[in-house]
Amino acid sequence: MEKADIGLIGLAVMGQNLVLNMNDHGFRVAVFNRTLATVDEFANGAARGTRVMATHSLEELVSALQPPRRVMLLVKAGPPVDAFIERLLPLLAPGDIIIDGGNSNYRDTMRRAALVEAKGLLYVGTGVSGGEEGARHGPSLMPGGSPAAWPLIRPIFQAIAAKVEDGSPCCDWVGENGAGHFVKMVHNGIEYGDMQLICEAYHLLKEGLGLDHDAMHRVFAEWNRGELDSYLIGITADILAFRDEDGAPLLEKILDSAGQKGTGKWTAGAALDMGVPLTLIAEAVLARFLSALTDERAGAAKLLAGPAGVPGRITDRDAFVADLRRALYASKITSYAQGYMLMRAAAAEYGWKVNYGGIALMWRGGCIIRSAFLGRIKEAFDRQPGLTNILLDPYFREQVEAAQPAWRRVVARAVEIGVPVPAMASALSFFDGFRSARLPANLLQALRDYFGAHTYERVDRPRGTFFHTNWTGRGGAVTSTTYRG
Repeated sequence: MEKADIGLIGLAVMGQNLVLNMNDHGFRVAVFNRTLATVDEFANGAARGTRVMATHSLEELVSALQPPRRVMLLVKAGPPVDAFIERLLPLLAPGDIIIDGGNSNYRDTMRRAALVEAKGLLYVGTGVSGGEEGARHGPSLMPGGSPAAWPLIRPIFQAIAAKVEDGSPCCDWVGENGAGHFVKMVHNGIEYGDMQLICEAYHLLKEGLGLDHDAMHRVFAEWNRGELDSYLIGITADILAFRDEDGAPLLEKILDSAGQKGTGKWTAGAALDMGVPLTLIAEAVLARFLSALTDERAGAAKLLAGPAGVPGRITDRDAFVADLRRALYASKITSYAQGYMLMRAAAAEYGWKVNYGGIALMWRGGCIIRSAFLGRIKEAFDRQPGLTNILLDPYFREQVEAAQPAWRRVVARAVEIGVPVPAMASALSFFDGFRSARLPANLLQALRDYFGAHTYERVDRPRGTFFHTNWTGRGGAVTSTTYRG
């Protein structure tokens, strides 16, 4: 019997669609699912008439594969991944590959890669983005792990991935051990930020300008034809135009309590661990937490008043919409700049060799944050591969500088009328902090030294030389641990 090219475990919606995508591109796939009835339902349903091979045990799955065997897991992140790895290891041979395509934490992937490689096998943790449609017709794939595995999975991965205009696949090798899942985590964090920025723009259009849903639909549709052209802006326009059965906008019937799967929190947590000021994504995560306090907010709305004596509506509609577009774009640039700062910090900490322009290319198609804007990031790294921050690239510097007056007007107006814009405002604050040659942290260090003898450095002395002052005359010369600059 003809052997399969790859095995896939986990036949939920993503798994089934990825299998059909592989089949469409000429690869034979052996499938297995913990619930065996799902295997038969898939084989006799969506996979009927294809070359997909149904198997009913891990032993049967492994024996159906041609060597080196490639086994991909699309199961729930966490203990289920570890359980399947434990069961697969005795069945596989040195040189075989285990691939985790779920939303695993990158630290788990690093641990698993070390375990599997110690057994003589290869391990890949790959981000898969694009949802059900992407899995079926072309996702963005972000593989990392054992470098020796890449030539063996590359033909399959790049064949099934989304393609950009010139035919380049939205898939390339990211880096060693946990790099693939780290990049996917940052992708999801940026996705949080993009969605929060869009929500803030919607809130300002609705509450600030008083636009109805048809008018807001037209605004977002127009924005989607310019520099903001993206999947999320496009579907926002669609959502605003959608009507419920009674003809009313469905959007206003949806409870304003946001859910999450946790990858945004992971991104913010990684930034805190690595000392990266990922302010916008952190605010996007916190905004979801605030949204979940529906009962508390309803009570507070009856007791806490907003700004008094300020007109609640903005009258200069066309000018404000134009300003809001610029503010949204500048905030988006800042968010991606922060995301790339985090990836650079992780690459330095873990020794990953990361192609930053290639990541932008991987995100150009198939994934949720796909946009024309990502082509600009690719061009920035093509111009300067060692670019430390995309805000310093000539194109992005020019765009943010041009947007600055509008950006400030939008944030100031939002504050005046009491419409919360945590992501937009934090992006502007980050920009102002990043462009400041001197920040008030000198006072912060003086305060820390005053109450805790934590020491400080001086601008008129070499870096790495630490000082302590007896600020009151009552202290001594003993200091606490040296601060981390």
